[in-house]
Formats: sequence, C-alpha cells, structure tokens
Amino acid sequence: MAFAYLWIFLALLLVGMPIVFVMLIAPGISMLLEGRETFLNLLFQRLFAGIDSFPLMALPFFILAGELMTAGGVTTRIVRFAETLIGHRKAGLGQVSVTSSLMLAGGSGSAVADASALGSVMIPAMKKSGYTNRFSAAITAASAVIASIIPPSGLFILYAFIMNVSVAGMFAGGIVPGILIGIGLMIAIAVMTKFREFPPTLPKASAREKWTAFVSAFLPLLTPVILIGGIVGGIFTPTEGAAIAAFYALILGVFITREIKLTDLPKLFGKAALSSAVILLLVGAAVAFASLVSLKGTPQLVSGFILGITDNPKLLFLIVVLFLLAVGTIMDAGPAILILGPILAPVMIGVGVDPIHFAVVMSITLIMGLITPPLGLVLFVVSSISRERIERIAWEMLPLFLVEIAILFALVYIPDLVLALPRALGYVA
Repeated sequence: MAFAYLWIFLALLLVGMPIVFVMLIAPGISMLLEGRETFLNLLFQRLFAGIDSFPLMALPFFILAGELMTAGGVTTRIVRFAETLIGHRKAGLGQVSVTSSLMLAGGSGSAVADASALGSVMIPAMKKSGYTNRFSAAITAASAVIASIIPPSGLFILYAFIMNVSVAGMFAGGIVPGILIGIGLMIAIAVMTKFREFPPTLPKASAREKWTAFVSAFLPLLTPVILIGGIVGGIFTPTEGAAIAAFYALILGVFITREIKLTDLPKLFGKAALSSAVILLLVGAAVAFASLVSLKGTPQLVSGFILGITDNPKLLFLIVVLFLLAVGTIMDAGPAILILGPILAPVMIGVGVDPIHFAVVMSITLIMGLITPPLGLVLFVVSSISRERIERIAWEMLPLFLVEIAILFALVYIPDLVLALPRALGYVA
C-alpha cells in the first residue's frame, strides 16, 4: 500500500484524466485507502502554499509579455530583419526561420508561443516560395524549442521554483545551449542543401534595406538585452524583470508599432490570465503531489534503484536523460518537471552533478518532448497551421531532431557548455 498512489496515478493518466486532477486525486485516494484522512489537509495546504509565491509571479508576467509581443507585430519585424541578413543563402527561408527563433526567444519564453507566432508568418511564406509543406512545418517546429531554452524560459522558472535553484543561474546556463541548437540547425539545413533541391533564394538585400529592417526591429530586439542583462546582472529579480518585460511589450505594441489598440487589451489580458491560472493551478497541484512523494520516501527508492544500475555519474546522467526523453513523448514538459524534478534531482546531485547543470539539461531534455509524437504540443501547433499530418512533419524533422539530440548529449558530457557562463557570473562555485 505504501506506493499505491503511483499505481492510482498511472491508472488515472491512462484513462485520460487531466494531469492537474490526477496529481490531487491519486494521493487523496491513497490516503483514504491507508486510513490517514487527517493527511488530506496537507494536500490542500500544500496546494495553496505552492501558488502563494512571489517568485512564481514571474510566469503570468512573462505570459502577458509574450501575448503582447505577438499581438504587437514584433514577429513580422524580426522575420523581415532576418530575411535581409541571410534570406539570400541556400534554403534561405529555412535559415530565416531558425534565426528568427533565436531573436524571438528572448521575449516569448515559450516554444508553443514561438511556434504559433512564427509559424503563422513563416509557414505560409515558405509554401508560397516553393518549399514543401512538410519542410516548412518541420523547420518551424524544430527551431521553436529554442524559445523555451534561451531565457526567459517559463519551464526554467518552474524548475527553479520547485527545486529551489537560482533562476538567474539557470537563465545564464540556458544561453549557450540555446545558441548551440540554433547553430546546429543552421548547419544541418546547409548540409541538406547538398542533397536536396530547394526553391530559389531571395534577392540579396542592399545595405539600405538591411538598415531599414534593423531600425524597425531594434526596439523589439532590446527586450532580451534588457531582460536577461537585468536578471543575470542582479539589477532586478526575475519577477520584477517579467513585469518590466510586460510593460515594455505593452509600450511597444500600443505606441511604437501601433498594432495593439486599447480595445484589444481586455482580450489579451484575459487570455494571459487564463493561461496563467492553468499553470499556477498545475504548480500548486504538483507541490501537493511532491509533498506526498517525499513523505512516502519515493526519492530514496528511486535513488537506490538507479544507483543499483551503476555508480558512474556520467553513465547515470545518460540513463536519466534517455528516461526523460521517453517521458517527454507521453507527458508535457511542465508536469514532467514538476513531478520528476523532486525525485531525480536529489539522486543526480548526490552523485556529484552540479544542480544547475542537471536543472538545465533536464529541462532541455523534456522540452525536446514538445516536438516528439504522439503528444508534442509544438507538433500540434505547426500541424494546425500547415494542415500537414503530424507523422509526416515528425519524419521530415528527423535529421533536425537528431542534431538537437547530439547537442543534448554534448551538454551531458561537457558540463562547461552549461556551467561556464553561470560560473563566470558567480552562480556556480
């Protein structure tokens, strides 16, 4: 009976119950079966304690900032600037898609939001230029994951809150991996041009056209500079930075690009509030579930099982990453981080893996699940935009996905790819 909650948890997941209810009902039923009804109060206390957190307020503000930037026409300006820089190269619009994702990543913080905003612009443009529907959707999906890796990342904030890891340290640790994935995808596209025929490239932009596009995109591109520089530099906290980002996006959309009308604001704020409510309720439920996980000694059980396989830290790390890749195919990244973080992190830290190193790699591994079938949310977004079947997009994306997996393994075996910048900034000893 000690681990009955795990079997109840899995059973409820299999019948399709929403994860937020599973995380509350499974431990509740387990307590009733064990005759420990008094512990039910603990679940409700932990639920509200999980939501009542000042650092967690960063999430609603980042979500609002993303909504305002999307509605404010930021995406089209950044895409146009990217086109003037590299649109003339082979498979130019594919390269533009990756470059635009790198530029947009510092504002949205969400792969799903990036896929929606960028896909709505790039997929129709690529199809019009002669690219196949599958390739247009595949490159958009593959590059969208960068938005959840380069700060500000909503998933990094979730992990940092649950595991009490420095948000700024994780943000610093995510910069190099995000850039590496972008470079890797651009190299992969360049190699693909040697074996596949792509439509004619765009005309090379003149210096005047580049300057005009840069001026148009300059203020939106300042968002990550202000945000990341302020948080990592210790000028303001992540929560304060999120509020500043939302306010800056509001000013951009209403007064600079003038794409947002005052009458649009209630709808945008309402949409952000609804998304925030869903996430905060999920976090509260995860904190309640984690309290039972700890009470039952599950981390110690998992630790004993994993350490029974091998005591080699690198091999253990690889096994955990492979496990998380499998989890990412059947569970969204947010719930997976909330559920598995408290179980796996103590094990890996116990064998000598740096907390920030594991935090960043675990988050990136689960982010990869956003582009893997059958439940990858980013795949669903680009599928709905392109009207292409998910399995065809996934097959087309396979070479790009393998490049991202290769970079992920490099992050495991070369810790300095993650830790060099946090160490230089004083977040790692």
